[in-house]
Amino acid sequence: MPHVVVKMFPGPSEDKKRALADRITEALIESIGSANESVSVAIQEVPSTRWMADVYRPDIEPNMSKLYKRPGYKPF
Repeated sequence: MPHVVVKMFPGPSEDKKRALADRITEALIESIGSANESVSVAIQEVPSTRWMADVYRPDIEPNMSKLYKRPGYKPF
């Protein structure tokens, strides 16, 4: 605990994705006291043409009240 899933457009290099995972891990350790060994981070690349169907509608739209950071874009 915790497990973080980042869904994003394809493009960043493996080095950039590893750096992102490292920063997320550091933030969890500093902010909520997680142990490094307890953190896992997954990155799922989602093509922009699939974003609405695969991410926004199932993950974001029905969970607005649970989002601590909401997207700044208007999907429709």
